[in-house]
Amino acid sequence: MWRAEDRLRIDDGARRLLCAGVVHAGPVAIGPAGPALEAELERLGTSLAQAHAGRAPGAIAGLAPARDLYRAFGIDPTRTRPSCEALLRRVLQGKGLPRILNAVDLCNLCSLQFLLPIGLYDAGRVRGPVSLRRGLPGEAYQGIRKDSVHLEGRPVLADEDGPFGNPTSDSLRTAMTPATRSLVMVIFAPAAYVRDRLEAHVAEARAGIERHLAPAGETTVTAGTVEPG
Repeated sequence: MWRAEDRLRIDDGARRLLCAGVVHAGPVAIGPAGPALEAELERLGTSLAQAHAGRAPGAIAGLAPARDLYRAFGIDPTRTRPSCEALLRRVLQGKGLPRILNAVDLCNLCSLQFLLPIGLYDAGRVRGPVSLRRGLPGEAYQGIRKDSVHLEGRPVLADEDGPFGNPTSDSLRTAMTPATRSLVMVIFAPAAYVRDRLEAHVAEARAGIERHLAPAGETTVTAGTVEPG
């Protein structure tokens, strides 16, 4: 279990390359998106399509931090795309956003608002302390709707059972399901990202969870940032 009091640790090999925002919530009610969340998704999709119509991702300044994060790890973001860029490309191609579960839909909403990759995990499926590190040679996991996600050199979240998340695609092992009762969001950002801005993103993600995933008066949400150094 990834508990609210557990602090994410950035390993030495990843320090000075990135920072992160962490939001832990439970209990949460997981199911289809409600009308309010649906409305927010529709508004954001329309706004982004109007703001960036006809523009290539490389010409969208807001995507630069996510691409900088990948480049810091030696990853070409035009070949392995940050999840936020993949979502934005989908919107600009007129495909809209998929509807999966309310927590996943909210995570996609936040990722598009911030234009940063966000990992989303079932906290009950994470074992022991969690570290954020570089993927090791040969490391991989079964992805969500993907056979295998290769992790060497990438920023990776790992627990006692091994890696389970990265800024491109998360693992099936810690994926959200209707049975999920507590969750963790991790917002990935480059080391130079403005701290106040990251804290504002964390606060916005927290507010989104409280609006859309919280049974009335029952959910505890804790949040914070993990700085490089």
